[in-house]
Amino acid sequence: MIENELSKTIIGTCIEIHRELGPGLLESVYEEVLFSELDEKGLHVQRQVSVPLLYKDIYFDTAYRLDLLVNNRVIIEIKAVESLAPVHYSQLLTYLKLSNKKLGLLINFNVKLLKEGIHRVVNKL
Repeated sequence: MIENELSKTIIGTCIEIHRELGPGLLESVYEEVLFSELDEKGLHVQRQVSVPLLYKDIYFDTAYRLDLLVNNRVIIEIKAVESLAPVHYSQLLTYLKLSNKKLGLLINFNVKLLKEGIHRVVNKL
C-alpha cells in the first residue's frame, strides 16, 4: 500500500474509534486501541518506535519515539489535547525528515468531531 491508501485506512479506523469512545481519554488509550484495530486489519504496526539520531559526532540511541509507524511508511502522532499548537505540526515534520518518511498523521482525539482533529503533514510527498 502506498501512503495515501494507508492514510485512508488509518483515518477511517480513527473515525470508528472516536465514534465508539469519544473524546476525553488518555493518549495511551487511543494509541493502544488504534494499534489493535490496524493490526486486525492486517497492517504492520509498530508502537513507540525509538529512532536514533546522529548530530555531528554525537549519537543518540533514542532521539525521539514515534507513537505509531504503519507499514514502515506512515507516522501517526496521537494527541488528546484541548487544541493543537504549532509545535505539534513542527514535531511531526521533524520526525518525518529525520526518519526519511513522506507522510505523517497528527490526530487529536480530544475534539467533538474527529475530522477537526485530523491533520496530514507531508515531507516531499
